[in-house]
Amino acid sequence: MSKEENRFKVILKEGGQIKDEGMRQILVDTVTGVNYIVWKSGYAGGITPLLDSEGHVIVTR
Repeated sequence: MSKEENRFKVILKEGGQIKDEGMRQILVDTVTGVNYIVWKSGYAGGITPLLDSEGHVIVTR
């Protein structure tokens, strides 16, 4: 992977910069295909792998 390429691709972005609303994104790791959900609001935030209804990690090929 070259330095110009981004490893993570944003496939969904919703919400806003308002503190109470927060920003939600789904990212895909272009190397492994693993999907992550990212949430941030103000100075707080979190990231975790996105899971399906059976608890398996969602992978985009």
